[in-house]
Amino acid sequence: MPSVLTALPSLSDQAERLIELDVHRIAGLPADQLRNVAGIAGSLLVVRPDLAPASALAPLLQVNGKPGFVVSDMSDIDEFAPISSVKLPNVPLYVIRDLDRGDAMANWSPDEALPAIADAGRTPLTLTEGLHWLMQQPDALARGRCFMTIGSRRRKPGGALDARTPAVWISNGTGRDGPANRNAPKVGWCWAGNRHTWLGFASASGRKSLGA
Repeated sequence: MPSVLTALPSLSDQAERLIELDVHRIAGLPADQLRNVAGIAGSLLVVRPDLAPASALAPLLQVNGKPGFVVSDMSDIDEFAPISSVKLPNVPLYVIRDLDRGDAMANWSPDEALPAIADAGRTPLTLTEGLHWLMQQPDALARGRCFMTIGSRRRKPGGALDARTPAVWISNGTGRDGPANRNAPKVGWCWAGNRHTWLGFASASGRKSLGA
């Protein structure tokens, strides 16, 4: 699963980008805590979702000059939590390494992709990790080359998984999206058993803690 894009900005540049977008304020973290991070080059800096939830991050995306939005039937977006096989570091800030958009799995279903990602020794991105990626590298999202973030799922009150799986793609501005959102980054969902030719499955080689 080779990476498909150019190198990420340095961690210091990523920290400044998050500060510029006020993500540190959303998370209740001092700006210097982000500025003092250090890690492996090529890693993506991420704030834990309990501090910076998807509902707060989605509008910060800027793709094609348009801000991101969440589909109207996903008002429960922040209930999509890491699946059991995804263990987030228990610190406010962490990094993920070796990002891949998963283009090779386009037209696979989430149910098919998850075991293949695990068999390759990789981990699926969570929704907020995918949003952090797009805040740093908007060109990771292109029409016909978008991705799902199947490291996040919602559990129903009885414990069963909601059949929806989160994804980020580019809106056509039709239906409830509205024409003003044409070409905007769209946070939505697809059924776990369905296939889509324009959606890959974002993954990484692993996660690493940064100092609290």
